[in-house]
Amino acid sequence: MAIYLQTQIAHLKTDNMTNMKRSILTSCLILALVPTAKAQQVLSLEDCRQMAIAQSKELDQSRIQMEMAGYDRKIALANYFPKVSATGAYIYNNRDVSLVSDSQSARLQTMGTTLENSIWDALNNRVDEALTNEYARELGHKLLESARANGGFDIASPVNAIGQEIDKSLHPDLHNIWVGTVVLEQPLYVGGKIVYSNQMAALAEQLAQSKYDMKEAEVILDVDQAYWQIISISNKKKLAESYADLLHHMEKDVKTAIATGVATEADALQVKVKANEADMMLAKASNGLILSKMLLCHRVGLPLESEIQLADEYLEVIPEPAVGDAKSLEDIYADRPETRSLELAEKIFDKKAKVVRADYLPTVALMGAYTVTNPNLYNGFQNSWQGGNLSAGVVVKVPIFHGGEGVFKYRKAQAEARQYADQLDDARELIDLQVTQQRKLLDEARQKLQMAESNLESAEENLRMATIGHDAGVIPTNTVLGAQTAWLSAHSDYIDAGIELQMAAANLNKAEGNK
Repeated sequence: MAIYLQTQIAHLKTDNMTNMKRSILTSCLILALVPTAKAQQVLSLEDCRQMAIAQSKELDQSRIQMEMAGYDRKIALANYFPKVSATGAYIYNNRDVSLVSDSQSARLQTMGTTLENSIWDALNNRVDEALTNEYARELGHKLLESARANGGFDIASPVNAIGQEIDKSLHPDLHNIWVGTVVLEQPLYVGGKIVYSNQMAALAEQLAQSKYDMKEAEVILDVDQAYWQIISISNKKKLAESYADLLHHMEKDVKTAIATGVATEADALQVKVKANEADMMLAKASNGLILSKMLLCHRVGLPLESEIQLADEYLEVIPEPAVGDAKSLEDIYADRPETRSLELAEKIFDKKAKVVRADYLPTVALMGAYTVTNPNLYNGFQNSWQGGNLSAGVVVKVPIFHGGEGVFKYRKAQAEARQYADQLDDARELIDLQVTQQRKLLDEARQKLQMAESNLESAEENLRMATIGHDAGVIPTNTVLGAQTAWLSAHSDYIDAGIELQMAAANLNKAEGNK
């Protein structure tokens, strides 16, 4: 390929270098397209952007924040619905419960015996009252005692049984207690807290999306810078290769001219110095290209040692970026994620102030519960689950005095909302300034590219004339070297101007909130 390039350069001299730029770049393009041992991955600018967006850890964190904000919105929405909860409990008591004292319990258990004794005592008293004769009273008492000894009438046993049953009911078995309850809560009015909380959650979800868009714009701009930096360095490397080959070829021509007595050793030294400088420039460009590609691989999530080739890497002319029509400031404010974020933050804190105020307004809630116990509290403490209790009611809570806490919290939330309103006004002014600046920088970049293109045409013509004069022996070597240096500088400026125009367009798109 080196022989081919030398042939091209010789042909360029023979034709008086009529189209030097195109021939050199064509030669470099042929060199660059020589197949390599390892296949290269070709990436366009859009490919790099999408890969960077997919692998960015910062964007992944923003996506998680968006997901969390979505869950917060659903949580706030759930407050509109009734809350139903079920509770179960088991309690063990090492002592039983008694609804009467021990003395009362003893009296209940012997109430029949007490009653029977009372009856016999009453009969004896009646005998004493009815019989005045002492012998008759004694006989009456003996007859009663005989009747009682022979069984008489048994009142004590059945009445004692009744008393014992009553006593048993007054000693329920509460060693093991089971309780189950289902509770329903439905807020009817909570000062608008649920409504404002849902509005805050919806705004917070939009805020998370806006923050994601902001980080996405930063990632895209970083990728654009890395992409076009590679294009710049790649073109300068090709330029350095052409320049170095041209000087090495000129070294041979000067040696031939020295042999024929046309040139001197001083001319050869001048060419050699320039050739060495060109070789150093080529080495720096090669190293810079490797590092810049490693940076882009890092940005898009590829291994640093990946062999990549950019779709625009071997273009002879850097394309002019497409820029849309100028947007109004109101449209820019609406599209910029920074202003959207501040607007949403202002609205969120305004809703927050209303939520704080709702904490100090009356609240009304509907309550309902169904409870079952074992032993059954509603059926004589029987060991049964049958027969629970259904209860319902309305709960009203009216805050009366909290030392002014609610007023101060409400005013604080209002102050926070005003703070974000001020930040929003300041951000709009800065965006206005930024957009104006980027539009002027884009115009300057276009003008700079036009001047660089004009300077390159002049430098090419100057190099062509100097080469013709040097071949004719009327122009010294240092003049040709100066023309070559001027051509190299003009070509480098042309590349820089093209890249600068691309970045100016990218910065303007970001400033205007374009995607």
